Amino acid sequence: MMSYKNLLKTLFVASFALSVAACDDGGAENAGEELDETMTEAGEELDESMEDAGNAVEDTCEDVKEGMEAEDDDC
Repeated sequence: MMSYKNLLKTLFVASFALSVAACDDGGAENAGEELDETMTEAGEELDESMEDAGNAVEDTCEDVKEGMEAEDDDC
């Protein structure tokens, strides 16, 4: 799982590389498209990571309640 700090570092490096590539003729449009794609992918990865973390917390909560033989084992 990619940490938030590493994700930001990756996005910064990608943005810098794309801005340098934009100096070529016609490269600005391509660089913009690549940046959009990179940002979209990074956002999707972050969403998946957050969802996985939420599921793990919920599963742990349910396991604890089950171990305590609670009447309501939903979290």
